[in-house]
Amino acid sequence: MALSQSELIRLLESLRSSDGIELVRSVAERMLQELIDAETAAKIGAEWNEHTDTRTNYRNGHRDKTLTTQAGDLELAIPKLRAGSFFPSLLERRRRIDQALYTVIMEAYVHGVSTRSVDDLVVALGADTGISKSEVSRICAALDEQLTAFRTRPLDHTRFPYIYLDATYCKARVNHQIASRAVVIATGITEDGGREVLGVMVGDSETEAFWTEFLRHLRERGLSGVRLVLADHHTGLVNAIRKVMIGAAYQRCRVHFLRNVFGVIPKDAGEMVAATIRTIFAQPGQSAVRAQVDTVADMLGGQFPKVKQMLLEAKDDLTAFAAFPERHWKKIQSTNPLERINREIKRRTDVVQVFPNDDALLRLVTAVLFEMHDEWIAFPRRYLPEGSMDEIYPDKRPDSAPALPSTTNTTADCRVAEGDLTPRLSQNRA
Repeated sequence: MALSQSELIRLLESLRSSDGIELVRSVAERMLQELIDAETAAKIGAEWNEHTDTRTNYRNGHRDKTLTTQAGDLELAIPKLRAGSFFPSLLERRRRIDQALYTVIMEAYVHGVSTRSVDDLVVALGADTGISKSEVSRICAALDEQLTAFRTRPLDHTRFPYIYLDATYCKARVNHQIASRAVVIATGITEDGGREVLGVMVGDSETEAFWTEFLRHLRERGLSGVRLVLADHHTGLVNAIRKVMIGAAYQRCRVHFLRNVFGVIPKDAGEMVAATIRTIFAQPGQSAVRAQVDTVADMLGGQFPKVKQMLLEAKDDLTAFAAFPERHWKKIQSTNPLERINREIKRRTDVVQVFPNDDALLRLVTAVLFEMHDEWIAFPRRYLPEGSMDEIYPDKRPDSAPALPSTTNTTADCRVAEGDLTPRLSQNRA
């Protein structure tokens, strides 16, 4: 179908006014309309006002459709038919954003850009009408297939001697009410010294049943070789670890333990007590570490009997790390690496504030974790020293570890974790 005289004049005026964007928009709009009309003619077997023996249907008006592109909004006319329905194959039903803008919107959403800001971004890219919150959510649902594959991928490609478990809380709507939702996360250190995100799940709270379901899901996907599980001392979590992770030791996070201690002592005594307890983790060997727990308990027991009781009760869980290679100690005394991941998740989710449902929350959290996981794989840095796993896995082949660069900052995690403790003496995890 040829362009009419008026359309040619309009294109010519666009050229003369040097309005390049308008010219591109007009050409794109007309080109798409030509293709739609040509497909309609092929479907019904006749052009406009054409009488042929091959005609099978008749046009019956049209419906307007706006397609948002980087050149602006394209106003298209989708022909209606007297019998049956027609929708052009080059468009997608219920989609008014082209694929380039889809990619931009999903990327912005995953990086914590609010839906209001996404709307402003779409307008800045040339869309005259912007985009609604519901449409942003629907577009981002296109991520689900890839993210689900990431969450359910097999874990039997290597062994994970150390795994970290923790939870953070976000808000989502459940049965038309805003509720706090537990986001539980697992990361692991591979037998080659690298790091991977193992899994994520959203649920009501950190109950034993919920943690048990999560850990069994990891097992079913092939998680093996676990020697030590690092976590805080949430009762449901500890019970689930001892029920599912049979054969693995449990290390109570030293940072969470200190926070619990701060809850039973005066604020002005916090630094002295923390410095005394830290001496436990500075001893040269397993027997010295365990003996130091008794020594510290006796030193603090006169003034702080509750602290003494806490130390003695937590002795086995607090010193589990000492049974492993000493070169690993700084990395396996706390869940601080996972705490940093939780902070990044909160930074992204705080932009949204309240998610419409658990699926939307899980989608964004998984996308954040997927991004981190890809960085660890694409730019590998050895989290633990090369060759140090030989003591854990004596059967490990010497040539099985790839040549990864060593991590230079081996003590930063614990320094960061404990450096913030004193100003927050009153904080204590429920």
